[in-house]
Amino acid sequence: MAALDRAIAGALNMATGGLSGGLIGMVDSRGRILGLGRAAAHGVSARLGRAHGRVERTQLLDAAHTVIVVLAFFEVLDEILEALVQEDPPLSLNDLLLNRREQITVVGGRPPSAEGFAQTMMQVDAPRPAPHLPYEDTLVELRGWYGRLALRVVNFLRGLAVWEELPASIRSEIADTVHDSLPERAVERYGGLYLRLVVEAPEFRYWSNRLEHQATRAELRRALAGLEPLLSSAVPHDPPVDIAQALSRAHQAALHRRILDTEIAPDGMQVPTLGEAYLDPDFRVRAVDGQGSPAAEGWWDEAPVRQDLTEYLTGALTSEGLTLAPLLVLGQPGAGKSVLSRILAARLPAAGFLPVRVALRDVRADSELQDQLEQAVRDTTGDQVTWPALVRSAGTALPVLLLDGFDELLQTTGVHQNDFLVKVARFQEREWEQGRPVVALVTSRTAVADRVRYPQGTVAMRLEPFRREHIEAWLQQWNLSNARHFAARRLSALSWEVLEPHRVLAGQPLLLTMLALYHTAGNELQGADERPLGEADLYEALLGSFARREVAKDARDALRDVQVDDLLERELQRLSLVAFAMLNRRRQWASTAELEADLAALLGRHAHQPSNFREPLGQAEIALGRFFFVQRAQSIRGGQTLSTYEFLHATFGEYLAARLAVQLLTRLLDHRPVFSMGSEPLDDDMLFGLLSFAPVFSRQMLRFAWARLEQLPRDGRERLSRLVIRVLGERELQADQPYPAYLPQRLRATVRHGIYSANLVMFVLLLTEETTASALFPSEDDPGEAWHSRALLWRSSFEEAQWTDFAMALSLRRTRDGARRDLTIRLRQGELSGPEATDAHWLYRVPREQEDVVWQRTYWKEIWHKMDLAAGTNDGVALQALRPLFESLGPLFTTFNGGGSTLATSVAHDLLKLWLHGGTGMSLVETQALYRRIGNALLVSDRDGSLMRHLRPVLVNLLDRDLKRFPSQDAQHFVDALSAHAPAELRELLQGRAEAARFGTSRGE
Repeated sequence: MAALDRAIAGALNMATGGLSGGLIGMVDSRGRILGLGRAAAHGVSARLGRAHGRVERTQLLDAAHTVIVVLAFFEVLDEILEALVQEDPPLSLNDLLLNRREQITVVGGRPPSAEGFAQTMMQVDAPRPAPHLPYEDTLVELRGWYGRLALRVVNFLRGLAVWEELPASIRSEIADTVHDSLPERAVERYGGLYLRLVVEAPEFRYWSNRLEHQATRAELRRALAGLEPLLSSAVPHDPPVDIAQALSRAHQAALHRRILDTEIAPDGMQVPTLGEAYLDPDFRVRAVDGQGSPAAEGWWDEAPVRQDLTEYLTGALTSEGLTLAPLLVLGQPGAGKSVLSRILAARLPAAGFLPVRVALRDVRADSELQDQLEQAVRDTTGDQVTWPALVRSAGTALPVLLLDGFDELLQTTGVHQNDFLVKVARFQEREWEQGRPVVALVTSRTAVADRVRYPQGTVAMRLEPFRREHIEAWLQQWNLSNARHFAARRLSALSWEVLEPHRVLAGQPLLLTMLALYHTAGNELQGADERPLGEADLYEALLGSFARREVAKDARDALRDVQVDDLLERELQRLSLVAFAMLNRRRQWASTAELEADLAALLGRHAHQPSNFREPLGQAEIALGRFFFVQRAQSIRGGQTLSTYEFLHATFGEYLAARLAVQLLTRLLDHRPVFSMGSEPLDDDMLFGLLSFAPVFSRQMLRFAWARLEQLPRDGRERLSRLVIRVLGERELQADQPYPAYLPQRLRATVRHGIYSANLVMFVLLLTEETTASALFPSEDDPGEAWHSRALLWRSSFEEAQWTDFAMALSLRRTRDGARRDLTIRLRQGELSGPEATDAHWLYRVPREQEDVVWQRTYWKEIWHKMDLAAGTNDGVALQALRPLFESLGPLFTTFNGGGSTLATSVAHDLLKLWLHGGTGMSLVETQALYRRIGNALLVSDRDGSLMRHLRPVLVNLLDRDLKRFPSQDAQHFVDALSAHAPAELRELLQGRAEAARFGTSRGE
């Protein structure tokens, strides 16, 4: 057995590169594996304590983890062999021992590294925990790895001569036990060894997302305050010097800066510092695996919400993952991405890390990453230094690149920077090869994450909105800082109860600050009745308040209130045009050049003359540059500053667009014809220009529009609806396109007319709650056909998602006014349900008679072909399902039964209903009625026998099934009704089926 022990020890030595004994005492004087006891763990701690810098410590941590992975396997293997192989008779296994190079080549797949222990251990491709993965996922991966290693070990043993000396029963039992039970037992052993490592190397506590830490994670923390102690306690380092020290001072100063410029805050208000106000957000994190996009909400469903940002960052910064590919930090505008990069730069201990924060908006976008880093260092410290010299000045500190605002590069330069993350990963690869590993973190808006090329190994983290506990903690600090201000102005402190109705806005830190500023300026978030402001009222008050303050600054108290009101409305309308610039381009941002072109096309060119020698400001900069609720993204390319603008919250733009649309509509009420005789076309030029590029019927925009429209009296809404219908008809007959220079996107003229008319129909429905096709198209003879033709136009004008939104927003009911068919249309309320059953009387304009009516159309093949010709994806899915029915039922699709008070339906419809529901879910009366209707269809002409060929096999099969369900007398009655109009051959067959069912005989009898 001693020789076998030496063989197992050799195998362990083989798996760990021959260095396991140098790190931990695993073999006693007899050569037997002892496991990882206290002395061994103390050896790990001592070796890590001698690490020279963060990088070397991380490599040793990784190596130590690989040792326990391999050790767990061989400890269990040793126990299995000890239990199965007896020492009597003794076996000579000394020939099992391999030299070190052979050992690691067999298990590790390559010769040991000449660079030492850590590098050799890195060659063993054992699973490693990762801070973005649940600990349970690591165990699952480890179980599979142990299973593959078990196969290799058994194959290795089978190649030895001594294996053949063992009894066959022992060999079989060893192989079965190693295959079946060793992997699971090794995973359990690994768990115990991992916990022992945690005691001596605290970083291991944060390398995996373990559930037992959830209790401590729930505590709200400020400004990553716990990060520095966790990272500083791990390993001693020399303090930074020279430029590294200057960078550290600059980063730490950010904690003491106010969260807002003093110009934004009302007079007398005290603004908290970044260190006081910043709360560690909740987040989700997962690896980018190529399946789906981080821009999609559903992609994040697999990642749970976490509350341990400090622990996660500790694990990420002390493991190797982020030195191979960047961490992408995503969030909505105002979520705190940039602030997180500032906080992280300030909290990283300068003795162990070299944070370099790059505001990508302020560096040249077309420069190499190294040049951007050097430019950022110069801008931050005033010193010019090369990147290699900077890293050398930091000694053993690990460089951490904080690249803030990747979305700004994408928005301002388009596809030119979609490979930025790939470039970052290549830079990391180069630095690794040069012995200068770097960690990289990149921030970006979530919405642009689908336009990015991701290098292998990228991990994405999304910042989550504030929950109630965050908001209450933030308010506590805000109210404390402004207690004197509130008392002086007799304002109540801002509370959660006041903000709760607006928690969607309050969930984003910057928007929460905006709400707090609004309240602190003396504005109320509640109405006179102390009820919360409605959503539209809040947006009007909120945006108007900030815009009024900017107008007042420009006016410098020289204007009367009425003049300020006029200027305020002008600013809000110009902002609304900016909102349309984004809406009509179908994205949430627009560039300065695009905005300038739009405003010039709609308003004309009005250059703003400066009072100094600066270049004149454009209209876009005048409209947006000063507003708190507008975010400006920029980058520098070719020496030119490129800018884009975006509202802090998408709903701000939606409200402003709906606001202007309603204003333009209500101006139709002011129409006064020049002549009292005849009619004069309504002026809808601006309305058409703005509403013909994109739909304005998202649920949010409809709510905003209705909130504005309901302020009109009922008779005003009724009159306006008639005017909108008139505009709808007049615009269809006009070929000209007003404001021809306004082209946010190039669309066919028919597409623009389709989008515009659909938008107008939505406004009619908002004004009337319910309308009819005859009211919408009063000049049409057939309202049903008029609606159908417009629906085809709308469908061809929309993208699939837009068409879906439009269709899902409406509910239809087909009606008749005497002989004239019509439709009633209204906005859908409640959950989506199936549409009303269609009456073939309505479809074919067949009068409803008291008696049964049967008719047939012979063009069923044409229907099938036209459906195929026009089918898109959704119709194609339905057509695929219907194909067997077309093939089997053919002309039965266009053979109809009607009359009386029932709907007219096709024979195909009745057969399918019998097939799907007749077996158990239909009463005798219902079943008889359907068979009678099918029998009536036999009255139609069937000259070529096609109808009978398609009907007979289906009908007979259904009849065989249903005759068994009913008493013989009842069954005979509906067979008689079915046979009344049947040809003789079919009548004889049906009667025979009824007789067979009555006497219980089989079909063949």
